[in-house]
Amino acid sequence: MPQKTVQTEENRMGTMPVNRLLVSMSLPMIISMLVQAMYNIIDSIFVSRIDEAALAAISMAFPIQSLMIAVSSGTCVGVNALLSRSLGEHNQKEAQKAAQNGIFLAVIGSLAFALFGIFASRIYFASQTDDPMIIEYGIQYLQICLIFSIGFYLEMMLERIMQSTGKTIYNMFSQGCGAIANIILDPIMIFGLCGFPAMGIRGAAIATVTGQFLAMFLSLFFNYKWNTDVSIRMKGFSPDKRIIGIIYVVGVPSIVMQSISSVMTYGMNKILGVFSSTAVTVFGVYFKLQSFIFMPVFGLNNGMIPIIAYNYGARNRKRIMDTARLSILIAVGIMLLGLAAFQLFPRELLLLFDASEHMLEIGVPALRLISLSFLFAGYCIIVGSIFQALGNGVYSLIVSVARQLFCILPIAWLFARLWGLHAVWYSFPLAEITSVVMSTVLFKRIYDQKIRRLEA
Repeated sequence: MPQKTVQTEENRMGTMPVNRLLVSMSLPMIISMLVQAMYNIIDSIFVSRIDEAALAAISMAFPIQSLMIAVSSGTCVGVNALLSRSLGEHNQKEAQKAAQNGIFLAVIGSLAFALFGIFASRIYFASQTDDPMIIEYGIQYLQICLIFSIGFYLEMMLERIMQSTGKTIYNMFSQGCGAIANIILDPIMIFGLCGFPAMGIRGAAIATVTGQFLAMFLSLFFNYKWNTDVSIRMKGFSPDKRIIGIIYVVGVPSIVMQSISSVMTYGMNKILGVFSSTAVTVFGVYFKLQSFIFMPVFGLNNGMIPIIAYNYGARNRKRIMDTARLSILIAVGIMLLGLAAFQLFPRELLLLFDASEHMLEIGVPALRLISLSFLFAGYCIIVGSIFQALGNGVYSLIVSVARQLFCILPIAWLFARLWGLHAVWYSFPLAEITSVVMSTVLFKRIYDQKIRRLEA
């Protein structure tokens, strides 16, 4: 790497004031993720205008889409941590290998989900409902999203490679343009506007993958044009088992951790389906709405992880802790705003999805009870990402397993049997309290083992 490039990165990641650095790294990602959250919500709003069965179908499709995101995101976390740490250590060759192997793994992941979409979609939906309309809607939607998932996979990987070098502003444009394209195409393709045929729920899926491919091409262009730290050219590439192993030491716990969310959502759909498909739809709508609160925190994470990973490689304890404290403060503030919105306007939020009176009867108390977990979630998300940035992703896995598999699902199942549907929603804040305690204990452990020993 040219000395000038190294020095510029050193000045930015190693010496720029933490508050300015965190904002400059995170703000573009927060904005782009807010736009993505908005298109997720708008996508569901348009689908709800087809009928409630269509909205139920995409709610049931969510666990598989969440699993796809988990595999992609976890792989990206491993690439991100290795790439940022290598740049912090001025090891250009290692950083280059991390980027190239990351692209290879993204292609492999997309192929696996394409095969699932072709051969297993019907089995998946039939395991959740016997309503033939919901099953057909779900197959139409999910197959398109999975078969063409290569756009999503490469988009995410290319953006994380750019992010690892500190150039997050370009990701804001690629993600934002993809999301805006999706929003524009949704009504056109669903309802048949501007000369297009009305494609219903298939149109929603086509709009989604079109936006993802646009973002992928933009991110590819930005990397080729402005990424001076890492080249993504694949000429002469062959997979490196050692690099892939390092990536997945961090990435697999993240994949498993996020995949647990898919298992939890699938399990909750089964528990709620005993009461009605409307209860499942309410849960799906909640996930769409909460993404508008959680996505900015995940954007903050994406800016924070390379800063902490870089300064861990540079052995700068103060900058690691300053970044962690500021990130927690911002995340908690965002979650408190979300809590206020869910407590004050649950009816209005549900009416965005053309909610019936029965859906409102179930949904209003559900949103108010589940959102109590927001009081603790911001802290837990940031601390979990600190574990990943320091190469201890297994700690995040432990907390996630305890929260979602050992708390949420068992409590929800028990409360459903004892007190009915209304009691199910209490499982979320109760589980988050467990997460706070475990996250704090494990953070103290990793601080004593890794951070305390670094230079002041």
